[in-house]
Amino acid sequence: MAKCEVCGKSVLFGNKVSHSHRRSNKIFKPNVKKVNIQTEAGNKRVYVCTSCLRSGKVQRAAIKTA
Repeated sequence: MAKCEVCGKSVLFGNKVSHSHRRSNKIFKPNVKKVNIQTEAGNKRVYVCTSCLRSGKVQRAAIKTA
């Protein structure tokens, strides 16, 4: 399972509760994307959740055009 490299967000487990209040297991998965980011050492391809991308915690790498 993918995990956010910035904030450490990963899967959570809980109960799915139906209208009749029956419970079954549920997995809550984070919205994780594989993106190129800028680091001090250069560009790096990592898994980052979309909330970190939107908040500006990471800077995307510039796209090279041919």
